[in-house]
Amino acid sequence: MGQQFTELSDKHIQFIAEQRIFFVGTATADSRVNISPKGMDSLRVLSGNRVVWLNVTGSSNETSAHVQQSPRMTIMFCAVDGPPLILRLYGTAKAIHKSDPDWNNLFSLFKPLPGARQIFDVTLDLVQTSCGMAVPYYDYVEDRELLSDWAIKKGEDGLKQYWEEKNQISIDGIPTNIVFKNG
Repeated sequence: MGQQFTELSDKHIQFIAEQRIFFVGTATADSRVNISPKGMDSLRVLSGNRVVWLNVTGSSNETSAHVQQSPRMTIMFCAVDGPPLILRLYGTAKAIHKSDPDWNNLFSLFKPLPGARQIFDVTLDLVQTSCGMAVPYYDYVEDRELLSDWAIKKGEDGLKQYWEEKNQISIDGIPTNIVFKNG
């Protein structure tokens, strides 16, 4: 059953590398809880206590708004094939924008993704496993290219306009600073 760890083990890191999807949870003290599915080979383990993930443009920007006010973040992986396992990473995150000094170094860890807007740098303080025995089996078919195609079609100027129109404020009215930071 469930166990807690102070850092990622080699076994945890291997499990993460095999996953095609993960989920990110954030909230401020007063906001709605946001849980977002992520994929696109967008997460890297830097050490037993540090992960980074590349965030691409979406319909909102809740994660960035939340982290800038309350840096708590939970990342969850769950096995949908093979042995059952749920792996949760609890930590403190910071949003890195294109204009920040760490952007180029961290962005070089990823295959460039169209529409990239932030990198979240997460320092882990707890790693937890649980059984995952109730998670159903699913078969991976392929990644969806729709978001990348959309971002390529928008182009850099179109993405900036989209960020200004759709990604500046969370659904709870919290600023994301994306236009100021990436503007």
